Amino acid sequence: ILLFERKVLTKDFRDMLLDLEPGIGTAAAGDLRTVKYPFLRRLVMVDDGAAGGAIEDWETFLAHGADIPEAVIAASAAHVKPSDPALLLFSSGSTGKPKGIVNAHRGVNIQSWRWPRVYSIEDDHPVRFWSANGLFWSGNWSIALGGTLAGGGTLVLQRTFDPAEAIGLFEKERVSLPYCWPHQWAQLEEQPGWDDADLSSFYYIDAEVMLRKPQRTITKPRLDPRASYGSTETFTISSVFPVNTPRDVWEGTNGAVLPGNTMKIVDPETRKILKCGETGELAVKGPTLMLGYLGIPNDEVLDAEGFYHAGDGGYLDERGRFVFQGRINDIVKTGGANVSPVEVDWTLCACPGVKVCKTTGVPHETLGEMVVSLVVREEGGQLTEQDVIAYLKERLASYKVPRKVLFVTGDDMDLTDTAKIKPAEARALAARLMEAA
Repeated sequence: ILLFERKVLTKDFRDMLLDLEPGIGTAAAGDLRTVKYPFLRRLVMVDDGAAGGAIEDWETFLAHGADIPEAVIAASAAHVKPSDPALLLFSSGSTGKPKGIVNAHRGVNIQSWRWPRVYSIEDDHPVRFWSANGLFWSGNWSIALGGTLAGGGTLVLQRTFDPAEAIGLFEKERVSLPYCWPHQWAQLEEQPGWDDADLSSFYYIDAEVMLRKPQRTITKPRLDPRASYGSTETFTISSVFPVNTPRDVWEGTNGAVLPGNTMKIVDPETRKILKCGETGELAVKGPTLMLGYLGIPNDEVLDAEGFYHAGDGGYLDERGRFVFQGRINDIVKTGGANVSPVEVDWTLCACPGVKVCKTTGVPHETLGEMVVSLVVREEGGQLTEQDVIAYLKERLASYKVPRKVLFVTGDDMDLTDTAKIKPAEARALAARLMEAA
């Protein structure tokens, strides 16, 4: 069974499906038989739209269950085991072709219950969660949907992100936990009504990071769980520090390893386990690890001990905290030092006037690579290269400060569907701009 919406923004999925398999338009509902999709029997359009052929509308589909006895439904549910497949999500494709990631019921449930604890949701202050990021990726699924179901509260969704509409929802629905990406915060702050909006309901939020306007007052500023690391393969977090963790404990790290998980740092070539403080590739296993990739044997994905090698670089410190430094292939090696683009971007995204940023490395004759940051200014901003460098010099070690800041437009940045900038394309863009200069 394939459930789908007719349209999302400019994409018409019904027309796309008919182009992929014309037989969908002629077969009867429930009787589809095709060579291209041999296991697909029903297609259900969940919103208003022209059904027909093998495609049913939502109400017709639901009516099929009207005569099924409750005992049969209960018996079916009783046969579901924690180790059974629950969700199939696809990676964003920021480092290559998107992969189908199969997550088990156990992992989905564990992470859904974890998030209310990470945010320290209080019984006398139920969460009113807002998101416009879709439920097709693990973060929004487990944090927004799973966390709200597990912790109790209200989930406010936008079909697609619209900053003006979002501000209205914040006020009308008395949102207490707005789940925004940095580029969405930037668009919200550019809205004419932002400064006058009543956001007094905001509660589960870090005012220092999320809201840079000094006149904004938050009832009870709280730490956003930025000190975390995870992936779709582990259905979000493998390491984290909960909100209200003292700054001197979490700052500069990506959290402590969660119960049940095991992390090791290995040499990416020899697979030898490295010591504390040594940078290498992260390998992880635990109760929320995926069942595997769709269509790929697990012996091609996991090592002999069952660890998933993430392709991410970093190290474990002497206190057992993980420090993420970026993709193994993305770490900038400059003048004998390793620079994490992620660390630079975390710092740079808080710089006033920066809307979107991406740090990368470009070849350099003497340094090996040179640290370069691509920056999209906030609308109407006058931010200069000197402003950015001065800001970073106060917050980063000197060798981590970009030697060049290149200003680009949003159209120059090729984003994935989850608003990630593809590293390889960022490097290529930076190299082209440097050469043209």
